[in-house]
Amino acid sequence: MDLVPALEEPLRQPLKSVLGPATAKVMAEHLGLLTVGDLLHHYPRRYEERGQLTHLADLPMDEHVTVVAQVADARLHSFASAKAPRGKGQRLEVTITDGSGRLQLVFFGAGVHKPHKELLPGTRAMFAGKVSVFNRRLQLAHPAYELLRGDPEESVETWAGALIPIYPATAKLESWKIGKAIQTVLPTAQEAVDPLPDTLREGRGLVPLPEALLKIHRPHTKADIEDARSRLKWDEAFVLQIALARRRHADAQLPAVPRKPAPDGLLTAFDARLPFTLTDGQQRVSREIFDDLATDHPMHRLLQGEVGSGKTMVALRAMLAVVDAGGQAAMLAPTEVLAQQHHRSIVEMMGELAEGGMLGGAEQATKVVLLTGSMGAAARRHALLDLTTGEAGIVIGTHALIEDKVQFHDLGLVVVDEQHRFGVEQRDALRGKGKQPPHLLVMTATPIPRTVAMTVFGDLETSVLDQLPAGRSPIASHVVPAADKPHFLSRAWERVREEVENGHQAYVVCPRIGDEEDDPKKSARKKSPEDEAEKRPPLAVLDVAGQLSKGPLQGLRVEVLHGRMHPDDKDAVMRRFAVGETHVLVATTVIEVGVNVPNATAMVIMDADRFGVSQLHQLRGRVGRGSAPGLCLLVTEMPEASPARQRLAAVAATLDGFELSRIDLEQRREGDVLGQAQSGARTSLKVLAVIEDEEIIAEAREEAAAVVAADPELTHLPALRTALDALLDEEREQYLEKG
Repeated sequence: MDLVPALEEPLRQPLKSVLGPATAKVMAEHLGLLTVGDLLHHYPRRYEERGQLTHLADLPMDEHVTVVAQVADARLHSFASAKAPRGKGQRLEVTITDGSGRLQLVFFGAGVHKPHKELLPGTRAMFAGKVSVFNRRLQLAHPAYELLRGDPEESVETWAGALIPIYPATAKLESWKIGKAIQTVLPTAQEAVDPLPDTLREGRGLVPLPEALLKIHRPHTKADIEDARSRLKWDEAFVLQIALARRRHADAQLPAVPRKPAPDGLLTAFDARLPFTLTDGQQRVSREIFDDLATDHPMHRLLQGEVGSGKTMVALRAMLAVVDAGGQAAMLAPTEVLAQQHHRSIVEMMGELAEGGMLGGAEQATKVVLLTGSMGAAARRHALLDLTTGEAGIVIGTHALIEDKVQFHDLGLVVVDEQHRFGVEQRDALRGKGKQPPHLLVMTATPIPRTVAMTVFGDLETSVLDQLPAGRSPIASHVVPAADKPHFLSRAWERVREEVENGHQAYVVCPRIGDEEDDPKKSARKKSPEDEAEKRPPLAVLDVAGQLSKGPLQGLRVEVLHGRMHPDDKDAVMRRFAVGETHVLVATTVIEVGVNVPNATAMVIMDADRFGVSQLHQLRGRVGRGSAPGLCLLVTEMPEASPARQRLAAVAATLDGFELSRIDLEQRREGDVLGQAQSGARTSLKVLAVIEDEEIIAEAREEAAAVVAADPELTHLPALRTALDALLDEEREQYLEKG
């Protein structure tokens, strides 16, 4: 799938008709390239100069690489083997160099003859293969290679300065073979229809598309590459932003019931009983939301805020405003534990205002009901009835809320908590439950850099809560290198005991549950002596809890919590922990989101390197929620120089979620950003880097909004319309529509 310019003939030609069925098959299977247009948009990853050699010291292990290097020496060894008992086995060892570092190439058996003739000392070539280590030296076994020979017509300078494109390649298809295939189809680039409006292209000094395609594949100078990349980045950013702008435009045409809170209603009564004042941020974001709710088309707003910034309070006030205006509000949580927790805390915050229709309920009160999949039949029937009659103004639940049986009296607002765990179809199904489309507020505690908000959530307006409410305590974070310094781990357990002795509680988080169902193969297998010798702390909840109870935390009340427990048991465990009966909770990441126990001050994360940056930040946000400072210990066995350790050091160094989300993004592949798992489509971003190209994305968003406002159907821009159709294959169309 491409963010490509218009695929008019001949760019729509299937590759098999141009390159032959065998090559086309490999391209389709290994690179997903089907048409001439697809191939033209398979851009080089980098460029090598023929006269310069690749720096060999920086090669990544176990990855498929392409290098330009010079043969330093070549030696043929004969040896005896099972296949050649008389010493006729042959091994060719070739050493290539970049002038400083060296890399060993090995060829065996029948495969030695051609390289033995061709790879003579002094020869330059491109080599492609997987980097491995043998006898402590880097090597490529049986690499593919392509000799770099000068054209007799070329002067030495031209030859040496020529730029060689290095393409994203696979073991089945080397970079230079892709280059040759592109050479074959490159003349058709002249036919590429340009999706950018002329005024925009000329106004920004961008080269036309055919020229950009020629320059990216066959640059004469580095300036050519820059011209091409600037232009192709604009294509990607602009076509994507057009898709999102059209989505926003279509949403703005939908009707919705304006919801304005009554002057002295539920919201006023609620605000009057708050024991604290809202932060400036909460007040600002609430105003943005109330302004949206008062309009006659549906609000689509993303509310992002740090862990503990008071998003739930903002969402609750929005729900109360809608109830005031005669509607109902639904809050969707990703798990039952979280739905129950939200229900408990909202009922507590509202007090008698949540006791509508009951004795002792306040005059403006409404009913707050919980609806989850594991409820008993009678309780469920009761809750459903309260929703249908409108008796319940607020309902909190899991995706059970979306089932066909659930009918609302008048659904006015849907609040989705932790959107990234929620499929687009589910959001859409809930949207269909109102008489008119309900207003939508999406909350996330995973900070999203501005550019990602503009791309992934580009159809939502964004509000950010960036200050923590008064009374939240700082959290100290430290990396505990268990392998290098085992006494650090012992000290971690002492710290947990100290927190408990001071009247506080602690979490211990592990990556897996560790019961027999986890992996039948592993559980059936006896531990090897190596496993036994590797005195590594077990990393499963059930093992760790047992070891801690008998060992360093003996005498403390330790309980476990994980996703495979029965919902009632989970709730009972959480309740005991919340009231302080349990000292230490050993859990999986079920506690990652929304669990709120202000008395919990310490967290130990076992095998922390197995969690992502954002996930560690989420987990850490469970401590330091009260007046006592928090402590988070990241236990790892990874060596100091490893990327995993550097990632943990970054988490320990800052509490700024936006900073961490940038680090997280820079470490992940760009494609994961748009590859919200909800869309199976391959990422459409090839040259646009979501973090670095913030300016282009912001400008493209403005340009796209202006284009769509003037011509929503793109009637006067047929080439752009075609490019949009290429982007919006059915899968992504659905994703953007429902997203």
